[in-house]
Amino acid sequence: MASPHAHEADAAWRKDPDWIVPIVWRSEFRNALAGALRRNFLKLEDATDIAVQAESQFVGCEFLPVVSSVLELVSKSNCSAYDCEFVSLAQQQRVQLVTVDTQVLRDFPDVAISLRDFVAS
Repeated sequence: MASPHAHEADAAWRKDPDWIVPIVWRSEFRNALAGALRRNFLKLEDATDIAVQAESQFVGCEFLPVVSSVLELVSKSNCSAYDCEFVSLAQQQRVQLVTVDTQVLRDFPDVAISLRDFVAS
């Protein structure tokens, strides 16, 4: 079973395949795959294949945000440190953060754009 955002994410990738991510994305992605495994949406072999493919696509595109920036963002928002790593990286690299996370969109409208709006623009 695909994510409800799969079609939009594919469209975003086609529109701009030059993505960057904080290193923490791996844990976030594995957690999403774990949820799909537990709900029997994916078989173990498929989840592993998806993880390997995703990791190979981001080789050379992973960055470690500055901790002081991440913690400053945490102190000014209701977002998790995980989410603030994505925000911090987008700010550092001067790019938009494309997301479906409503809290990130609400707390950081200057850097975050919804997946739907990004695809439509």
